[in-house]
Amino acid sequence: MSLFESLRLDGQIALVTGAGRGIGATVARYLAEAGAEVVLLSRTLSELQTVAQQITEAGGRASIRQCDVVDAKALRAIIDELPRLDILVNNAGTNIPEPMIEVSDEHLDHLLNLNIRSCFIAAQAAVKKMLQDPERVKKGGSVIHISSQMGHIGSPNRTVYCTTKHAIEGLTKAMAIELAEQNIRVNSVAPTFVDTPLVRQVVNTDEKRAFLFSKIPLGHLAETEDIAAAVAYLASPAARMVTGTCLKVDGGWTAQ
Repeated sequence: MSLFESLRLDGQIALVTGAGRGIGATVARYLAEAGAEVVLLSRTLSELQTVAQQITEAGGRASIRQCDVVDAKALRAIIDELPRLDILVNNAGTNIPEPMIEVSDEHLDHLLNLNIRSCFIAAQAAVKKMLQDPERVKKGGSVIHISSQMGHIGSPNRTVYCTTKHAIEGLTKAMAIELAEQNIRVNSVAPTFVDTPLVRQVVNTDEKRAFLFSKIPLGHLAETEDIAAAVAYLASPAARMVTGTCLKVDGGWTAQ
């Protein structure tokens, strides 16, 4: 197999959660460009339609599933109804930066439910779907969790977010060990701050930007394409010996 062939995803079906914008939308476009048929899932139909149109206009294949991932029953039903599944990208998640002593029960529950519980449920349902197809078991499957550099370090005003992303790193390792015999690889991608509307909303002062750039040795924010490229690699046959690991796309932040 040539290098080009090892990065192709022809004939595979990939589900991307949080696919309507930001990292998820770019991941979906990259996987489609690599040949996968992409199932786009998020809450906002108009955003999904835009991404699906971009993919089809570029010659790719995409379908839409409108769903809030915290609705466990609906999420399980959508995954169960897929004809088959080869790749899951668990991307949906959020952050509410605030001092630990000011975290409300509502914010705590929201982040735990979205960043951990829904991620586990999506992964569980996806693995069940993968194991229903004996041919897929032979070819192998891939689960990729979008984690964060905050899953490896601590940071002020991000106690709950760090908690959730450390949990995802643990889930990645445990799933990888348990599912290796079934030929399902499980990895995570840990971005630094990515130049998205959400990050721009949070990093909204010169002081905050200066702090960020001082912590990133490469000296700039990541782009969504940087994260999508890492996901595309981990999903591909080129990464067939990579499981239970985290690919940090953090500009060197956690190397310090």
